[in-house]
Amino acid sequence: MMMYSLTDIVWLFFVYSFAGWCIEVCYAAICRRKFVNRGFVNSPLCPIYGFGAVLFCIFLPELTANPFFLFLGGMVLATLLEYATGMAMEKIFRKKLWDYSDIKWNLSGYVCARYALLWGGLALLTMLVTNPLLCGIFRIIPRPVTIAAQWTAVGLLVLDFITTAMAVLNMKITARRLARLSEEMRKSSRLLENRLTAYVRKRMQRSFPAIDEESLAAELKAQSRQSAAKPAVFAEGCSFYKLVSLFFIGAFLGDITETVFCLATTGILMSRSSVVYGPFSIVWGLGCALLTLFLYRYRNKSDRYIFMAGTLLGGAYEYVCSVFTELVFGTVFWDYSGFAFNLGGRINLLYCFFWGIAAVVWLKVIYPRLSGLVERIPPRTGKILCNCMIVFMIFNMILSSLALARYTERNTVSVQPENGQVSSEETDGDPLNAFLDEHFPDERMERIYPNAKMVE
Repeated sequence: MMMYSLTDIVWLFFVYSFAGWCIEVCYAAICRRKFVNRGFVNSPLCPIYGFGAVLFCIFLPELTANPFFLFLGGMVLATLLEYATGMAMEKIFRKKLWDYSDIKWNLSGYVCARYALLWGGLALLTMLVTNPLLCGIFRIIPRPVTIAAQWTAVGLLVLDFITTAMAVLNMKITARRLARLSEEMRKSSRLLENRLTAYVRKRMQRSFPAIDEESLAAELKAQSRQSAAKPAVFAEGCSFYKLVSLFFIGAFLGDITETVFCLATTGILMSRSSVVYGPFSIVWGLGCALLTLFLYRYRNKSDRYIFMAGTLLGGAYEYVCSVFTELVFGTVFWDYSGFAFNLGGRINLLYCFFWGIAAVVWLKVIYPRLSGLVERIPPRTGKILCNCMIVFMIFNMILSSLALARYTERNTVSVQPENGQVSSEETDGDPLNAFLDEHFPDERMERIYPNAKMVE
């Protein structure tokens, strides 16, 4: 299994972003008979390809010994990335920047089976062939040159992103103005545009013909009329505050469900929380929010359709969470090696089916009731409550991460407090380590995370 360093991943991000840009430009040139910069940014880069390569490097190395699961994993990861990016771009521009609706076996026009299979093939090609070759070349480059080149490239890309984001924001502001101003005012508004912003806007409209300020203005105007006609409802539809509310509800209910399940099956009452304060399971909370985000528009589909989608999404989500916690904290929180049809002990077929059943029950039974209860909350009260809970959970997760990292460090480098007292030598004089050792000793961490196992 090939392991990738941070410098390897950064190099691969830029190489595949550039390669993806070349592919997109050539494809657009063939279809439209002219050069078009197909990237979202001004640089000759398509970051979605680079991010796809990064996901492959982080989550798929241990699957290289099994080409079938490598193909499947690459297909699922990249398809989810493309789907999420398509949804985000549509939220920003109110238009699809790409649309596969005319291709068979598509999903809302964001992704389709043809390109999903292509992503799987690219995962095989990159992980088995091109990545080892490219990394071998990158590692020959002197480290000072690598650091200088990468920092320069990252800085330019960040600047490019900021410029493009400002242009996009200006497009939306201009569109809102166009929805309100008369024809004479429109001309004045256009004369006041910044030259750089105007260039980026024109390039975006050439690259993605679906983006048009006039149609965007019309849609914003219609949307404002609809919102003015409706009474204020907190967290209506699949909005930000609805997802936040579902995250907290799902995190609490998930923790309680797992605790009861463990008590019923093992007779042991154990903590299933992901954080040091409160009965919250982050995996369940994120799972509920993400299932709602991705499957909300398909909630009226058949149970079979939702079951298959939930099985696939849940399995991929649980696998990613397992890899993430192991890479970040050096800790494994669940191990399914004793189950039949498991994949690296991270997921197994039975629990993937449970995810599918959970998706059906969630969307058909639980979500409609919870959604109705959430929307009954007064808007002002709901926003204040959600914002306070967001701040609390961010603090809780940061503190939990620090405590878990320190717990891992104590157990891997034998930094153990003596008689419950922590000396300055044992904490290296670091007040943060002293605080964590005092308030989150091994006994407390083992009560909170009873199933945690240390790994390299």
